[in-house]
Amino acid sequence: MGKLDGKVAIITGSTSGMGRDTAYLFAKEGAKVVVTGRNEERAKAVVDQIKADGGEAIYVIADTSDLTAPQKIFDATMEAYGTVDILFNNAGKLSVTPILDLSLEEFTEVMNVNVTSAFILTKLVAPVMKEKGEGYIINTSSVAGCAAHWGPIAYCTSKHAMNGLTKAMANELGPEIHVNGIQPGAIRTAMLDSAGGEAACGFMIDRSPLKRIADGSEIASVALFLATKESSFIDGQLIRVDGGVDI
Repeated sequence: MGKLDGKVAIITGSTSGMGRDTAYLFAKEGAKVVVTGRNEERAKAVVDQIKADGGEAIYVIADTSDLTAPQKIFDATMEAYGTVDILFNNAGKLSVTPILDLSLEEFTEVMNVNVTSAFILTKLVAPVMKEKGEGYIINTSSVAGCAAHWGPIAYCTSKHAMNGLTKAMANELGPEIHVNGIQPGAIRTAMLDSAGGEAACGFMIDRSPLKRIADGSEIASVALFLATKESSFIDGQLIRVDGGVDI
């Protein structure tokens, strides 16, 4: 018997990296998974793998920089499964542009993907969870939400905002809904590859007692914990999964 049997889980940004690994793990634990992302080929591959492994999933092609995307994701979920139990706001966009070169358009796009879309999707799913009397919302923040030296301005700002959003959501949506955040450090993802890959993370590896970066599965296991009753007295928390870079 799986830890998530009978549950419906939306995972944004789940066609690659830690979102994809979380989709696989949630499906393995019995959840019906709603996979979202911008690339249909990758989305279909994730769903096909879940089904090949005996799980159940659908995909929704959605670009969360477009603020109509959350409604599309919610509507598809309700049409397919009629409910939602878990929301993992994981879609993310990296910007490495310094402030003097940063356009308002790029800043807004980062905020839309990393924060505003999560706010909108939470507003959509929360009434369903409230009516059921239980729900779990997990937000992906970052170590860039802890200190400015971990990220350029747009990304850093968005992750600090996600920290506040997580705490405020937990404060307002309890007692039925648990809301917590994960603050990853350097994780092997497409986003990391776009910033130069593992070679660009030498300073983080040097500062970590573990002397390595993580796999997406190491985020997935924390997300699973936060999506079950095993975390029943944890709420409004930001859990760093970063190899101890700032200890």
